[in-house]
Amino acid sequence: MTQILAGDTGGTKTILLLAEPQETETGIKLKLLHEQRYISAEFPDLVPMVRMFLAEAKMAIGTTPAPEKACFSIAGPIVNNTSNLTNLSWLLDGERLQQDLTISHIQLINDFAAVGYGIAGLERSDIDTLQEGEYQPNAPIAVIGAGTGLGQGFLIRYSDGYHIYPSEGGHTDFAPRNELEFQLLKYLRDKLNLSRISVERVVSGMGIVAIYQFLRDRQCSTESPDIAEAIRTWEREAGMSEKTVDPAAVIGRAAAEGRDRLCEETMRLFVDLYGAEAGNLALKLLPYGGLYIAGGIAAKNLPLMKSGIFIKSMTDKGRMSRLMERVPVHVILNQEVGLLGAALYAAKS
Repeated sequence: MTQILAGDTGGTKTILLLAEPQETETGIKLKLLHEQRYISAEFPDLVPMVRMFLAEAKMAIGTTPAPEKACFSIAGPIVNNTSNLTNLSWLLDGERLQQDLTISHIQLINDFAAVGYGIAGLERSDIDTLQEGEYQPNAPIAVIGAGTGLGQGFLIRYSDGYHIYPSEGGHTDFAPRNELEFQLLKYLRDKLNLSRISVERVVSGMGIVAIYQFLRDRQCSTESPDIAEAIRTWEREAGMSEKTVDPAAVIGRAAAEGRDRLCEETMRLFVDLYGAEAGNLALKLLPYGGLYIAGGIAAKNLPLMKSGIFIKSMTDKGRMSRLMERVPVHVILNQEVGLLGAALYAAKS
């Protein structure tokens, strides 16, 4: 059987997967042979990591792995099948990797493009629907995902299936809609000494922290000592490669548990802004094939995403609101959708 190798490569961790693709009536399915997660910074390059993985796979499956094709999703831009990782001192080149790993074909793809490819492999249990909408089978599909940054992309159907296109839409301008959001814009301009604020500055993990600091400094609610300490620790560790606290996760967890009013207000405003930007993307694409929300933040805060705040903001587009109500909206629960997409890309290439 043909074997493929796939990887989801980031500055913090890399997940590698060995699988056998199998043709079915509904498309390609993957028979998982071996999967392993590694700390990226513990390796000088992807090659020794892959070699270790293949050696471990041999022990696990009892035969020598022989992948014919490979695809690695990269958190960063891809130029001529090469990538210089933003948060890791790796320069990856597909041609060099082919030679060093003796794999005949290796492709590097953008991590959000990988999410797009992964949508085709999702099961019904991998998504949670926020709005049923009016699905159209040949319409565009949109993907948006807040995490470390704000990723966006879209899929267009051709005769041979969907083609995936990455986007830098997360770097468009943050557009306030009311007085509170205008104050947030001014706060970030002053705090960061920037004349322009992108939507990624507010709809992302760093955006959650920025919104929290804004509401805190406006004295909307009293700050809890444990949250304050987490924020101070994060501020002290600014610029360090290894951080001991994720303040966005701390804020999200405290909000979900209902034990901190300031965190709850932060997350409500964040989801409000997230929905508004999703609606902006939907207006440009009219994705009646579905708008898929990727990234860990949405899945980890699912009750709040389903509270109605997100959909209300997304569909609040004046005369275009009815069009937005027709868009199917889904949260991707499978946090390995990018790895799945890289594997499916390798299988089809």
